[in-house]
Amino acid sequence: MGNQVEKLTHLNYKEVPTADPTGMDRDEGPRIGVSYIFSNDDDELEQQQDSVHDLGGENPALQPYDPQLHEVECSVYYRDECIYQKSFSEEDTQLEEGDEGGGGHLSTYTPENLLNRCKPGDLVEFVCQAQYPHWVVYVGDFQVVHLHRLEVVNSFLTDASQGRRGRIANQLYRYKPLSPAAVVRNALEQVGCKDRDLSWRNSECFAAWCRYGKREFKIGGELRIGKQPYRLQIRLGDKRSHTLEFQSLEDLIMEKRRNDQIGKAAVIQELSSHLQTAEEEEEEEEDHHHPGAQTAVE
Repeated sequence: MGNQVEKLTHLNYKEVPTADPTGMDRDEGPRIGVSYIFSNDDDELEQQQDSVHDLGGENPALQPYDPQLHEVECSVYYRDECIYQKSFSEEDTQLEEGDEGGGGHLSTYTPENLLNRCKPGDLVEFVCQAQYPHWVVYVGDFQVVHLHRLEVVNSFLTDASQGRRGRIANQLYRYKPLSPAAVVRNALEQVGCKDRDLSWRNSECFAAWCRYGKREFKIGGELRIGKQPYRLQIRLGDKRSHTLEFQSLEDLIMEKRRNDQIGKAAVIQELSSHLQTAEEEEEEEEDHHHPGAQTAVE
């Protein structure tokens, strides 16, 4: 999960990570980085969605969807700084008219309802059970820009949703956003980019880069050497959590999206089995070092 080794494809020497005080990282100067194989998670999402229509299934936006039931609560940390949080805490559960599940900024809406709420520069996350989330950038006039099947395209929001419910996702990442005009400009300038010219592994990384301008969202945007500064803290309920460590933000996002796709129940079951095995191994090790204690129990 956390510390997986992925197959390398080619080296990329375009940029070196830098920080700009305006919040916009500029693509200037040399960089030694590694470009990994593209994720096909967005392609898988499209195939799954097509199969729903092929089978004559009900429109996903009309199906009951409870974020608290299907989605994993988690936080992302860079060293000690929280840079992302998805939480269903009490302060986020004040329902608005038309809300379904979650409350606050995690509530989901039909695509038609979202059109009345979106402003240029907003990020929108479309969600559906057993699918990867699909992120888009709203650019105005009912249109969005998004990474779709390995190409950055300009679409109507209702078309990009493919019938799924969605939410405005501006509050998930805690980076300082660029101005709405800069976000829209970033998105529109990339329309037509595809295949090997892409710098993002999935729709979430692309949309987040447009809004925050951080090269950490790009392929090879960070050097994967030394310690693992990123932590994904997954809440398991009952005040229990499990933490995974990563060398780069894009790798962490890939794991977070995998959790979104398999769903809350599967993640909890997967981690509970892992934790139970780890606890049993610790107990066996303690018994091995303290045979007297084992005899006393018997």
